[in-house]
Amino acid sequence: MGVRGLHGFVGNACPNTCTVVNLKEMAEKYQIHQAGSTPIIVVDAMCCLRHWYTPESWVCGGQWLEYLSILQDFIKAFTTAGIKLVFFFDGVVEQKKRHEWVKRRLRNNKEISTIFQFIKARRQQPGRDMFFIPSGLATFTRFALKSLGQETVCSLQEADYEVASYGLQNNCLGILGEDTDYLIYNTCPYFSINKLCLDSLVTVMYSRENLCQSLGLSVTDLPLLACLLGNDTVPEGMLESFRQKCLSGYSSAKQNHDRRTNTILAVADYISRVLRLQQGMKDLEEMLPLGQNKTVFCRGVASYLLPGQQSPWLLQIPSLETSDEEEATMCSDSEILQIAKEQHVQAENYLVYNILSSGEIECSNTLEDELDPELPGQALIFRPFRQHIYSLLLEDSKDACRSCPIIKEWFVYFGNQLKQPELVQPIKLDIPGGTPSLRTLWLSKEAEVQAQRFNTFLACFHLWNEREELQVLENSLTALCCLLIYLLCQVDTLSLEDLNAFIAQTLCLQGKSAAQLSGLQLTHVDSRAVHLGSLFVRGLTYLILANGACGFPFRMDDLMAWKMFDGKLFQQKYQQSHRGCSVEELLEGNKYWLTEFQKLKSLICKACMKNNRALQSRQRGNEFIRESESRRWDSNFERSHQPRFSSLYHNPNQWRGPRPYSTRFETDPSGRGYRSEDQSQKKRRFQYTPRWPR
Repeated sequence: MGVRGLHGFVGNACPNTCTVVNLKEMAEKYQIHQAGSTPIIVVDAMCCLRHWYTPESWVCGGQWLEYLSILQDFIKAFTTAGIKLVFFFDGVVEQKKRHEWVKRRLRNNKEISTIFQFIKARRQQPGRDMFFIPSGLATFTRFALKSLGQETVCSLQEADYEVASYGLQNNCLGILGEDTDYLIYNTCPYFSINKLCLDSLVTVMYSRENLCQSLGLSVTDLPLLACLLGNDTVPEGMLESFRQKCLSGYSSAKQNHDRRTNTILAVADYISRVLRLQQGMKDLEEMLPLGQNKTVFCRGVASYLLPGQQSPWLLQIPSLETSDEEEATMCSDSEILQIAKEQHVQAENYLVYNILSSGEIECSNTLEDELDPELPGQALIFRPFRQHIYSLLLEDSKDACRSCPIIKEWFVYFGNQLKQPELVQPIKLDIPGGTPSLRTLWLSKEAEVQAQRFNTFLACFHLWNEREELQVLENSLTALCCLLIYLLCQVDTLSLEDLNAFIAQTLCLQGKSAAQLSGLQLTHVDSRAVHLGSLFVRGLTYLILANGACGFPFRMDDLMAWKMFDGKLFQQKYQQSHRGCSVEELLEGNKYWLTEFQKLKSLICKACMKNNRALQSRQRGNEFIRESESRRWDSNFERSHQPRFSSLYHNPNQWRGPRPYSTRFETDPSGRGYRSEDQSQKKRRFQYTPRWPR
């Protein structure tokens, strides 16, 4: 994020850039000088997730109720000091930063592999030094903040740019985050979330003015410095030879500084001593080995310019002028698109606007065990569901051949190297009478349309025929049943014990406080339960997607993770269930929960039977765990993705594995699938085959 090593540099080589400040005192001074104005701190929420998530347990799927309590305390500390918070979340990955996004996701895959290796070897959660945020944390955090009454914004471009713009245009007290780009933007003061002491509201403020004074630069030179050093837009390796030239000619290099520190000092010296004597970009091109990278470099510099700002380095670059032409969108209905955009910005839906606008979406890493041959990645399991959502959202945007636009997916799962997006074809919903239009689902005020919204939601999970049984349940339990039926019908290796654990933990969660859940102790951690917990939480995000796409048949609050899941509680129920504990013990002797459990289990099993899915008992006690883990970590075990898919694909009793997948499709005459026009793709790209008929 930002310029690599810049935080360490200012702390070691430019200590006057870092000033300890008290935010409460700053707010009081702000109110004196800005009478009648409320001091605002704009928060880069994506930078704060690791700081906010402090529950001891993180690997089991998330301690969501405990996390919600932590967010409440965070907000209270600032509101008590008279400070308003405005939270920004990333709403899109810009194409210019896609390469960096991919690089981080692949690096995260390796970290996740190490985490599962640790769990299997020691049957415990790794230490905080291996911490990885629970799956879905960013998604549920923005809904949590909204539920707590906070102003929450989902960006239409890179969030750091919108954060810096908001801070400048609204005369904010400062920006709270942990991204060196906020030292580069010419905006309001930048405060460190990592250095924040919540009790006293004391933190470190980074001063870009003091940084410039130390480096002999002006504030308008900082974007140039950032791009010469390398950032998320300009790859670090692009100007490596230039930086080496600066370093070799830098006479003030100090032996007590590391190479990165001396490099930053050398590049800054070159800017102040040589480049600033020139006249803009024309001479800069002659001084720098830009070549074919000129456009990328110039766009990198321009990306730091906030509304109304200019750079002396870009005055002669007409190619950077913005076009007034609107970008092509997937949705042909401007009113629907505008509604989706407003809901997106206000953090009221999830992925809907991305699908309707660009037709390109992404999903980051999930805590999944790549070596478990029985549990595929969530990206593959939920692809049939997403294909239904794409059809629902793009039904009115079909071309002359009555085909929906194809969606580009950047979804992380083991075996996918993310070299290009996977192109996914929408699949029509099976609803008697046809799929309602978005104008009906989103705009109609008629009472009977609410039933259409509910039925369409069920159809996304292929549960239209179960509507009578599901509509009498509480909303959160209806959603739970939809998710569990879908998972059980898609993944044949899930057992009755797994189902019992999922239902029991959701019911028992209703009677527990955050403090009780925090105090829950586990004797060990089961790696398969970790995978299942992450799979379930990702499923909850898809419930949110379906709810927004269908016109909100449910209140979003009914679909939140803290209403339906707790990681440690699920681990406990999973282990109890697979040890053969009675249902009464699973439900802690609560007769009401027992009645609810039996009702939900009966409904779910009945729905599965209609889809030819008979649930079987398959206990996985400690002996099974030790034996299977010993096999998996044998020194001769080969970590290969391909055998997992192919072996399952050929076994009719297992999860239906992927079939050949390509970047182009045409409709099969049977209407059941798509065949590749590029047979060379078959060996390396796959598409998951849905269990349910189309």
